[in-house]
Amino acid sequence: MGGLREVAASFVALGPSGVAIRTRLKHLTPGDEEVLRLVGDHLGTLAGRDLRARCAAGLDHDTDAWAARKRALTRESSSRWAGSITKATHDQWALGRRAQEAHIQHLEVGVRTIAHRLSLPVGEPGTKRAPGGYRTRQEWHAKSRRLHVLADRLECERADRDAGRVRVVRGGKRLLNSRHHLEEAGLSEDAWRLRWEASRRFLQADGESGKRFGNETIRVTPDGEVSIKLPAPLAHLANAPHGRYVLASHVAFHHRGDQWADRITTNRATAYRIHEDTQRGRWYLTASWQIPPVKTVSLAHARAGGLVGVDTNADHLAAWRLDVHGNPVGKPHRFDYDLSGTAQHRDAQVRHALIRLLHFAQRHDLALAIEDLDFTAEKTREKHGRRKRFRKLISGMPVARLRARLVSMAAELGITVVAVDPAYTSKWGAQHWQKPLTTKNRKTTRHDAAAVAIGRRALGHPIRRRTAPPRTHQSDGCGHRTGQARPGAPGREETRPRIPGPRTRSVRAGYGEKTGDQCAQHRPGHTAEHDSWQQDPLPLSP
Repeated sequence: MGGLREVAASFVALGPSGVAIRTRLKHLTPGDEEVLRLVGDHLGTLAGRDLRARCAAGLDHDTDAWAARKRALTRESSSRWAGSITKATHDQWALGRRAQEAHIQHLEVGVRTIAHRLSLPVGEPGTKRAPGGYRTRQEWHAKSRRLHVLADRLECERADRDAGRVRVVRGGKRLLNSRHHLEEAGLSEDAWRLRWEASRRFLQADGESGKRFGNETIRVTPDGEVSIKLPAPLAHLANAPHGRYVLASHVAFHHRGDQWADRITTNRATAYRIHEDTQRGRWYLTASWQIPPVKTVSLAHARAGGLVGVDTNADHLAAWRLDVHGNPVGKPHRFDYDLSGTAQHRDAQVRHALIRLLHFAQRHDLALAIEDLDFTAEKTREKHGRRKRFRKLISGMPVARLRARLVSMAAELGITVVAVDPAYTSKWGAQHWQKPLTTKNRKTTRHDAAAVAIGRRALGHPIRRRTAPPRTHQSDGCGHRTGQARPGAPGREETRPRIPGPRTRSVRAGYGEKTGDQCAQHRPGHTAEHDSWQQDPLPLSP
């Protein structure tokens, strides 16, 4: 036990901090689409220019520099468009900084791992906690060269971080690189150009509380009318007063439409984004707003009545219902999903598996217990070496997407999510629960046993089961034994009644159901019978 790390305490996961709903802009006229493209291209050019200025400023950026950038953008658009552009620029720069820091940590792990393995003799076996030496001299030589490559990359990244340099691409680096591999991407040059231009457009506006319908730049009325405040150079395209353009399309939000209507009728801030899907030839409108994350249920309340333990895997979710004492109830459940194909297909598979899991928990009115997984530092190939299958396994697990989806969808159904430390859940679950839960008609997998371990940890019970006492002690020879009773539990030291059955056909004296009643035994001072009809002992003959 000395080498095990400390297990963190379980906690109730907070609800989502924001809401985003989307609907389609139908029945747009060719003129509407042309205006949207002109406005998006113009504002996209301004956004690219502003992002370049922000990246050039680096760590020297301050409030005065931000005000100067916003004034320059206001002259070519409007004050509200300028505010939306500068905010989006700051968010993108901050995201680039976080990605840069994560990349530096990844390189540091790789450098440390290679240096450690190079310091070991060739062929040195590894342990469960640390990899051993490289297998051959050829591999040792190749890794020594890779160490210099990673060290150079790490030095460059650290220099960029210290200087505040961030490299970002509006439209996405992946789409940019696919320009040089059109055949592999399955795109023609014209199709790639349309997608690239659509991804670089800027048609999003932050909301403002107190303004009409919560947004003055992109306004959506309760009856679904959508209008846009045109930038100053495009004001001649307006078809409504005050330099606005009203689209021919009327929208309706079917998902959370009541919440959206409540916000705009009370003039609360609501952000909108308009984008084009060039593959389908459609336009979409996304509405979003922030909500304060509030923990409405305590951990003790979530544990009351038991919960459902969930083990996350690369292709399915393993779940098992547990009662309040940590005992599995019923049979295990498996919710499969397929993560091959496009991003839309993978996202739909995850949502379908989660909704089935949530409906199962809702039927039993129970909370969910899930591991607080984070494989950020575990995916490096330098740590796991030749274990490509394992690296592919953990890289394919949709940890972040599944966690965000689960919290958001569970909040809508009123289901509490308890996050637990994932340490040793799979190992101890298989060790202590897989074999006892396996029957002739049910084969329990390691993932099912891990779900039981996760649920027990969320309930506050130890994962490890009580080992069977010696044969001479199985009848309370050394006191009452139970895996659930704690030192302060009522009735913990009381005797247990004998349960008749094929395994207890005979009971020795002093071990029956009346063991605790000394008056029921034939002992001096404790006669078994005290009635008047008790026979007196016969006198001895002389």
